[in-house]
Amino acid sequence: MNYRSLSPDFVVAPQIAVSDIPAIKAAGFKTILCTRPDGEDPGQPTAETIGEAAQKEGLSFMSIPVVGGQGPSSDAVIIMQETLNTLPGPIFAYCRSGNRAGQLWALATQG
Repeated sequence: MNYRSLSPDFVVAPQIAVSDIPAIKAAGFKTILCTRPDGEDPGQPTAETIGEAAQKEGLSFMSIPVVGGQGPSSDAVIIMQETLNTLPGPIFAYCRSGNRAGQLWALATQG
């Protein structure tokens, strides 16, 4: 499982599978964040599927879908700020490549 750290409490990664969740938990993450809309790619697990599996492992889960090529909406940025302020870290965020998750984090944490 590949991921890159954007801060001590926030990493981004490409699409994960349900089978990755135990390793995410074992790595010390407390929340999984999906920034990918359902149905982008055939066979992609839905946010609901990942969320249910995360919760079974005792992890928090949040989905803030960002459509590829459009950039995060102002509403998505506000929800991300609330997520960062309320859900336990460290947070493991994913999308197709990790770029949208990183862009949303950057916009939400700008001073």
